[in-house]
Amino acid sequence: QVQLVESGGGMVQPGGSLRLSCAASGSIFRINAMNWNRQALGKQRELVAQFTSGGSTYYADSVKGRFTISRDSAKNTVYLQMNSLKPEDTAVYYCSAVITSTVAGHPQAYWGQGTQVTVSS
Repeated sequence: QVQLVESGGGMVQPGGSLRLSCAASGSIFRINAMNWNRQALGKQRELVAQFTSGGSTYYADSVKGRFTISRDSAKNTVYLQMNSLKPEDTAVYYCSAVITSTVAGHPQAYWGQGTQVTVSS
């Protein structure tokens, strides 16, 4: 029906950069917000950044000034540019989106499978 597929995770040294991508595909009528979330080992999942359909962005305090979310509407893709990475950014990063599919006809939340980001020297 609708799928979100993330890519771009990996291991990087502190101070390094990574760029995550999340592509939505399937029976999409409209995409509302597209988000990046993360879950570190033993911690709750948290919202890291959000890009709304109106073009507004939100960032968690812990990543402000270091992470940038952007969206290519033509490709149904959202990106997360992560700079000045810290060990505490280590987590599984999940893409999520609120999408109205042509099948359901109303907004629903969808999640990707997650991609591991490890920041370590």
